[in-house]
Amino acid sequence: MTTLAVVAEASDSPPTDLAAAPRPRSRRRRTAYALTVAVFLLPSLIPLLAFVIGPMISAAWTSLHSWNLIGPMQWVGLDNYVHLLTDPATHQAFLHTVYYIVGYLPLVYIGGLALALALNTRLRGRAFLRGVYFLPVITSWVVVALVWRWLLNPSTGVVNTVLAWFGIEGPGWWADPAWAMPSIILASAWKDLGFVMVILLAGLQAINPDLYEAAEIDGAGWWRRLFGITLPMLSPSTFFVIVLSLINGFQVFDQVFVMTGGGPNNSSQVVVQQVYDLTFRYGQAGMASALSWLLFFVILVVTLIQFYGQRRWVNYD
Repeated sequence: MTTLAVVAEASDSPPTDLAAAPRPRSRRRRTAYALTVAVFLLPSLIPLLAFVIGPMISAAWTSLHSWNLIGPMQWVGLDNYVHLLTDPATHQAFLHTVYYIVGYLPLVYIGGLALALALNTRLRGRAFLRGVYFLPVITSWVVVALVWRWLLNPSTGVVNTVLAWFGIEGPGWWADPAWAMPSIILASAWKDLGFVMVILLAGLQAINPDLYEAAEIDGAGWWRRLFGITLPMLSPSTFFVIVLSLINGFQVFDQVFVMTGGGPNNSSQVVVQQVYDLTFRYGQAGMASALSWLLFFVILVVTLIQFYGQRRWVNYD
């Protein structure tokens, strides 16, 4: 009985294997680990706080005031937001921004995909061509916008000159209210094609070649393989490109500022251009900060919707 009781008591007691049981980390070790992590994060954390988080908090505080960048701030609460939400000029700027995105996104994606598909084949000199197509990505936006402003000059531009050779009268491009935004879209898509090409090319090279071989054996043609294999397997890269392009599209500014300045007749006025004008042309920094935060919330909502909707069409297998 005594032996059985001892055995039963030993079986009911928790295991005492020190090797299997996790050793609690001492407070000193945890503190040293946290300090080590903080030291490695400081080089990126300090600029993040100084140039991103800090200005965002400052802009949020400024948006609750009326301020001309010179005199003292005057508290107005949410009046700036109410004014912007009911201002037709703000509505127009957001519509122009959406117009830019709707024209820019399909153009840059289809063009980037075409380049990626072409450069994913055994094409002679493809390494050189990849570098050539990527070169505009690392070129300054000011330079690109000035070049396209010259190319699309209504009277002396190269594009209209070439069209005239074929008896076609070219449009007014950036000098025409109807063609100002298409001019900006064309220049933007040309500059960003290389970036989209690189992302999609990396996705294409990650697709298993056995899938294409099996499809060819089954008699699938090029278009069937494109829509049945390439695009579904490329969906993670496509999702990344769309999210990044939409975020950048809502923040479009450089090319608008250089090529049209928001004109003619405010036909290409976008949200960030209006933020700039409110701050530096009209001295309404509080209103500009409020508009910046409205734009931030729009981008946040659109991005969250995309991340929620990716479950339906993005394939990570």
